[in-house]
Formats: sequence, C-alpha cells, structure tokens
Amino acid sequence: MDASSDVIVVGARCAGAPTAMLLARAGHRVLLVDRASFPSDTVSTLVVHARGVAALQRWGVLDEATAKGCPPMSTYSFDFGPFTISGTPRPMAGSSLAYAPRRTVLDTVLVEAAAAAGAEVRQRFTVEELLFDDGVVVGVRGHEAGGRSVDERARVVVGADGHASRVARAVGAEEYRALPVLEHGFYSYWSDLPVDAFTIYVRDDRAIAAIPTDDGLTLVLVGCPPEHTPAFKADVEASFLAGVDREPAFAERLRAATRQDRFWFGGVPNFFRTPFGPGWALVGDAGYTKDPVTAQGISDALCGAERCAAALDEALTASRPFAEALGDYQRERDDAALPIYEFTAQLATFDEPPPEVQQLLAATARDPVASDDFASVTAGSLSPADFLAPANVERIMASAATS
Repeated sequence: MDASSDVIVVGARCAGAPTAMLLARAGHRVLLVDRASFPSDTVSTLVVHARGVAALQRWGVLDEATAKGCPPMSTYSFDFGPFTISGTPRPMAGSSLAYAPRRTVLDTVLVEAAAAAGAEVRQRFTVEELLFDDGVVVGVRGHEAGGRSVDERARVVVGADGHASRVARAVGAEEYRALPVLEHGFYSYWSDLPVDAFTIYVRDDRAIAAIPTDDGLTLVLVGCPPEHTPAFKADVEASFLAGVDREPAFAERLRAATRQDRFWFGGVPNFFRTPFGPGWALVGDAGYTKDPVTAQGISDALCGAERCAAALDEALTASRPFAEALGDYQRERDDAALPIYEFTAQLATFDEPPPEVQQLLAATARDPVASDDFASVTAGSLSPADFLAPANVERIMASAATS
C-alpha cells in the first residue's frame, strides 16, 4: 500500500488535535482533518481539571489556552440545598487549579500546535467513508468544501470525531457498559456575573452550574431529566430562568447580568467502545463518553490523546505489535475510567439518593478533608473507589459524629 501518511486523525478538537500533535512531534507523518474551521465553538462544559491542565502544561500550550483572561479555579462547590460540599482537589503535577477556556480558544490552540509540530491540517474537510483493504482500514475518502472527493491513505486512521463518531460506525466498534442519555443541559454565557469556583446547585429535578471562562464571561447551565426536555424546549428562556429560580440568590444575580450568546443544548449517551482494530483506533468521546455532570470530558480527551499517541508510536515504530500496544491502551483507559464512569452515572440521575448516600454526603460537608476528597473525585485526582472504600466512609461518618 502506498500510504501518504502514517496516521490520519479524523476530528481536530481536544482529542484529535493533541493526538496529531504528539505523533507529529514523535516524527510520524500525520494528516489531521475536520469538517469545521477554527476557531469554532462546540457544545461543552469547558472545564479542564488539574490532570488536563497538567497535560497542557507538559505540551507547552497552557499559557496560550488561558490567554484570554480565563481565570483559575481552585474551589469546587456542590450545593445540595440542606448542605454544601466545598473543597479543593488534591493536586496533580503540583497544582489543584482548573480552567475553563472557551472551545473557540482551546481547540484553536491545539490545532495550531499540531500544525507547528508538523502535522498537515485540513479544515472544512468532510470524511465521506473509510477505505478498506481485506478488512483493514487503509485510509479515508472525503472532500474539502466545494471540492471533489479525494482518497487519502495511511497506516492507521484515528477516529477523534465525538460520541457520534463516523469512524466508530464504519468499523463497527463494539459498545459496552452502555447507558442512555441521563440528562440534558441548556446553557449560555453571561457578563457581569462573576464566580470564583466551579459551582453546582442541585435542586430536585434541576441542576444549575456556573463556571467562569474567558473575557469575564460565566457559563451558566441548567440540567433536566430527558423526559422534561420537550417542555423545556417549548420555551427555552422561560424554562431556563425557572430552573435558575430554584436558587433565588443566584437567580437574582443572573437577572441583573447580561446574556452574551444564544442558548446551547446538549446531552450525551454513556458508553465505552472497543477503541482499536485492524488499521484503526478511537480516542476521546469516540471511544468513551459519560455524562458531563463531572465535567471530565476534556481532561479525559487530553489524557487519552497522550495514551493513544504513545501506543500508536510503539506500533508504528514496531517497538510492540499493534494489538498489544493498543490493547494496553484500552485496558489502561478502562481501569482508570470505570469507577468515575459509574460515579458520574449516579450523580447524573435526578433520583433521590438512598438514605445512606444522603447521610454520607451530609457528613462529607462537615469534614474539610472529606470535602477536599469529594472535590478530588470530580477533578479526577482521587478515584471514587478510594473515596467510597469502607474504611474511608467509616472515617467520614465518625468525624461527622464528633463535629
């Protein structure tokens, strides 16, 4: 096969662009394509937790990603009504800080970093289909805006094209541990609404999130169960404000602020997909997606790109067989992701928690160490398995009993 590239990466956002960048930095010939042109926006909660921030720092792009006045967040606040859990996550690479840059900024910085590393970047390029040779993926067929279809061949095609991945569908990537959409979120951006923490209010069948981002703006999101979505969409602004009114003090501040963008809407299914096969791999939401209530999608994508690029480098240089290197990539991903996947699914449902969970959360709110640990679970610097370990739960409950 005459492959003009070692790797074609389909999708140039926060999973695909760093995968292309890292492979190009390792000396591989990389073609990075996306149907969008950059800068462009996409549905996102924006938060990059400390482990994702550490990756941006390692790659030398953190300063550019936060250059538009994106403020750091060191505090995570979860207001459940009767009590609030507020804490600072355990540090990763020496820092607990999170950031929430607009995707118009972050994705553009990562695309430019991929190009600077030597990857060929084609924007406004639509992939029509994958090319196969005896069951092995050998390239893509696609076209630039207004152009004719062209075939591009590569040793590996990487799907970084989101949870509705065309690449995943084309190769028949198996889904497992799948769950349906658990909530839908509606959000926009406000000026004159400063917040200094990653803040979530839980009010019965509504969740409200406030996240500071670039240019003095704050993302405000209202989440609802999927069965409420049709009624919510019938009058989005009124439904949104009614949701925020569940927290009157914050609602008063929001009504005095100015909305600066349209309302965005999103909701994702929850699943793992087998992330590799003959001539192909998946990274980011294409291979693993969970509800955004813990806002871990971007950090997952950045760290997953690092794992995927390392495995592909081993395979492309013949350091290890493809199936062995990518098999370890899948196992490492799943081992790291499964506990937070299950924890996130529980948080994303609007069902009332069992009494023992309510007691644990209330006890956590009264214990500064436990509060920091709860924030660490959301940030990805502590596994839910460790937080919920019987010995730790016993310590939290005993501490609350004596406080």
